[in-house]
Amino acid sequence: MKTYLFSAKYIIFLSLILHLSISAQKKEPPRLSPKAFVGQTIGYTDVTITYGTPGVKGRKIWGGLVPYNKVWRTGANEATTIEFSTDVKVNGHFVPKGKYALFTIPNPDEWTIIFNKVADQWGAFKYDPKEDLLRFKVKPVKHTFRERLMFSIDYKTPYSADVNIDWENLRVSFTIDTTPGNK
Repeated sequence: MKTYLFSAKYIIFLSLILHLSISAQKKEPPRLSPKAFVGQTIGYTDVTITYGTPGVKGRKIWGGLVPYNKVWRTGANEATTIEFSTDVKVNGHFVPKGKYALFTIPNPDEWTIIFNKVADQWGAFKYDPKEDLLRFKVKPVKHTFRERLMFSIDYKTPYSADVNIDWENLRVSFTIDTTPGNK
């Protein structure tokens, strides 16, 4: 019986020490542009987008904070990523299953969407166009005001959906098609 009491006291003592040491560890403050993700199964394909959520905060976004004619990480902090569990078509272009950095080049009348093979990047500081898998053009449209950047996935058919990028007063969209055998 004494051995059991000693063991219980020892376990309680170690638990208290562990709790105090974890509580004493210095934590970083929360990000000003929190990390977010959106995911959906389209057909039989899992699609996940991970990004940082910058805020407008009264700033001029398009042609200001986000310059025209320059590669943008399409979010904050790390480069935005998009991942597919199977091969897909994006706006009619074949994309093998995998994880990609999603960059854009905004302009007032037309944006370039870029899937880059180097998914693990900080921002667009080391972006290399030689690593681009795909580039295609889309048209921005006026949209309701959104303070924080947000990606969404809108169902179209059992095998297709639109990816929307909404921020400030613009929306940019592209289509993912997961129809089996659709290469």
